[in-house]
Amino acid sequence: MAMATHNVAALCRTRVPLLAAASVVTHHGVFFTSRSIRIVPISSFTVGLGGFSSAYSSLVGQRLLSFQQTRPFSCGRVSMALKSGIVGLPNVGKSTLFNALVENGKAQAANFPFCTIEPNVGVVAVPDPRLGVLSQLSKSQKTVPTSVEFVDIAGLVKGASQGEGLGNKFLSHIREVDCIVQVVRCFEDDDIVHVNGKVDPEVDIDIINLELAFADMSQIEKRLERLKKGRAKDPQVKAKEEIEIEALKRINEALLNGKPARMVPLSEEENKAVLQLCLLTMKPVIFAANVSEADLADASGNPHVDKVKKCAADLNAEVVVVSAQVEAELTELDAEERTDYLQSIGVTEGGLGSLVRATYNLLGLRTYFTSGEKETRAWTILAGMTAPQAAGVIHTDFERGFIRAETIAYDDYVQAGSYPAAKDKGLMRAEGKDYIVKEGDVMLFRFNV
Repeated sequence: MAMATHNVAALCRTRVPLLAAASVVTHHGVFFTSRSIRIVPISSFTVGLGGFSSAYSSLVGQRLLSFQQTRPFSCGRVSMALKSGIVGLPNVGKSTLFNALVENGKAQAANFPFCTIEPNVGVVAVPDPRLGVLSQLSKSQKTVPTSVEFVDIAGLVKGASQGEGLGNKFLSHIREVDCIVQVVRCFEDDDIVHVNGKVDPEVDIDIINLELAFADMSQIEKRLERLKKGRAKDPQVKAKEEIEIEALKRINEALLNGKPARMVPLSEEENKAVLQLCLLTMKPVIFAANVSEADLADASGNPHVDKVKKCAADLNAEVVVVSAQVEAELTELDAEERTDYLQSIGVTEGGLGSLVRATYNLLGLRTYFTSGEKETRAWTILAGMTAPQAAGVIHTDFERGFIRAETIAYDDYVQAGSYPAAKDKGLMRAEGKDYIVKEGDVMLFRFNV
């Protein structure tokens, strides 16, 4: 017990004395499979002007993993339907924020695709005003945004890593997401009792991080035991196991010192070796500082938000200031009233836009467009992808048979007013296989298979 007590104190950075007597209890690992997605065969050798109607291929995640192994999204699987898990302690506004984000996303999407997969899962369109502009210029029959999936992850209580609350169910849900949105209460309200008796963002953050760290240490402990028992005889396999062992030891040491796994510098080989464990503290984190309506426009005078920003800097995380109260109000308003309401409180967008932008920045994601009479569509890629790799997000054949990408910058496209006009003005560029796709590029892919 003495060892466990020391570990917890280090993880809590001495700020959560009520947890200092806890002990680490190992638990069974949870594994999951990626979602299957239907693939519709293509019949055209040009994509961009006419659009493409198939769903994203389940191979996208594998292709993105091979593109950049160092990004630790959901066990190495990057889904273009971005999946964000919302976590938080009781009475911090987590479920209120989730419900409002999903409803607001549905309202903003109009005729865009929307669905509620389960009561705690919602898929909404990513707000992007550029999409509507391109659709109008191209007189598109259909407008298709990219999407984000929010998961309201319940069961996070003290002891969740040991099976308390929803225990392993909570852990399995959080392993499947690309990033974690941690809702932190930054408002005072005597009518809403805080689980710990007072509002203290640092303590809230430490409690959550502690449970995630315990789960990771348990995974690492069991993995090291398996590696120790089953020493490989093959020299190459043995070398890979040694790389994994050293990486896991460094990660475990960081966890004991209160640092998440994502802050441990790893080589590409080390990262590939530990990726299979789906470590929870390896996932990118956004702290959603939940404030009152009065503080949303300017939270500089809110001491709770200052604490959240300090923790974020220490833990290599992002911060977004949101208001579950405001988001709930927006669900009752139509589009025009929503705009007037947001302007009246001094902000230009709701929490959905802020969270999506922060998530894209944190994960290193970019958006490009295809636009024509049939449809205008937004596509999500990783920053640094080449034109063939971006084409492969639509369909693998587009990358395999890539010839060129006829590319127009978004601002140039809008200025010209149409694809033919941009081409006539010399604004269209024929880009080859080495071209790095830029944010907002409007692209027409030529290929042959």
